[in-house]
Amino acid sequence: MKTALLGLPQAGKRTLFSLLTGRHVPESRKPEESIDGTAPIRDPRVDRLTDICKPERKVYAENVFTLCPDVVEGAGARVWLDAVRKCDLVCLVVRDFQSDQVYHPAGSVDGTRDRDRILGELMLADMEMADKRLTRLGKEKRGGQTPEQMNEEKSLRRCMTALEAGTRLCDAGLTDGELAPIRNLGFVTLIPVLTTHNADEAQVATSFGPGTLTVSAKIEQEIMAMENAAERQEYLTSLGLQASGVDRMNAAAYDALGLMSFYTIGKDEVRAWPVRKGSHAPTAAGRVHSDIERGFIRAEVIKYDDLLAAGSEHAVKAQGKVQLKGRDYIMQDGDICHFLFNV
Repeated sequence: MKTALLGLPQAGKRTLFSLLTGRHVPESRKPEESIDGTAPIRDPRVDRLTDICKPERKVYAENVFTLCPDVVEGAGARVWLDAVRKCDLVCLVVRDFQSDQVYHPAGSVDGTRDRDRILGELMLADMEMADKRLTRLGKEKRGGQTPEQMNEEKSLRRCMTALEAGTRLCDAGLTDGELAPIRNLGFVTLIPVLTTHNADEAQVATSFGPGTLTVSAKIEQEIMAMENAAERQEYLTSLGLQASGVDRMNAAAYDALGLMSFYTIGKDEVRAWPVRKGSHAPTAAGRVHSDIERGFIRAEVIKYDDLLAAGSEHAVKAQGKVQLKGRDYIMQDGDICHFLFNV
C-alpha cells in the first residue's frame, strides 16, 4: 500500500517526505524521478503493550510514501502520472505559508486554488485516457465487438460523462460491474485523495474542511530538533495540538487507505500489523506469514482494553477473556492475536 505525495513546486513535499520517512532526498535527484520511503506509525497502543510485556523490541506498522515529481501545469508530459498510478492514495500537499524567500509558481499563495488545479490535472489525465481507449475501441468495432469490449466501451462513456461534468471517478457512483472492465487502465481519479495544507504557525490548528489536515513543515523541523519528549509535547500543547503534524499525517494516510492495526505480543516482540478493515482472521494471519493463513485453524483473540484492565496476558487468560475465533471472524481494530495453524 503506497501513498503518493503530489503537489506543485515549493509546496513542501520534499521536506515532509524526509520528516516522515527519515530519508534524505539527494540534490542530484532528477525532476522526473520518484522516491519511496517508509514511515513508522507512532502508535500509543504499541507503546502501552510494550510497557506491559517488556519485549526485546517493538515494531510499529508502516506506511510507504512515494515522493512524486512536481506537478507543472502546461509542461506537456505529466511526468508525475506513472508514479501516482502505482499508489493507493494521493496526498496532495498544497502551500498555505507565506515567505518572501520561497517563490510560488502561481505568484500568490492559495492552497484551495492549488488543490483544485491539481485535481483538474488528474481529471484531464483521465479524460485523455478514456478518449484514447474509446478511439481504439471505435477502430476495433469495425471488425465486430466482443461482449468484453462492449462492456468496456459502456463503462468508458459513463466515465467521460462524469469527468466532463467535473466529477472524479471515485465520486461518480460507478458500480462494481462498471468498474470491472476499466479497473486496470490506471484512472487516477479512482484513487482516494487526502489534502495536506502546509501552513504558517498561526494556522497550524486550523481546519480546511473534510478530507484535509494542516501541518507546518517549519514547525515539524523544530519539533524534530527537540530531544526531550516532554518539551516536544509542551510545545505541541502550546499550539493547540495533541500530536505532531507528521504523526497526524501518517495516521490520516493509514486510515484513508482503509487500514487498521492488530497486534501480536510476546517476550521477543510486540508488533502492530496493518490489515484492511473488514478482513477475516485468515487474511490477518497471512500478514504474519503465508503459512499461517494457509494452515489456519483458529485465532485466540484478546481485546486491547481487556488486556490493559487485567494488566498482563496471564491475568486476562485467568479471567476467561480470551476469545476463540474461526475463519469467518471479521478482525477488529486493536485485536491482540495468537494464530493456531497446521501445515
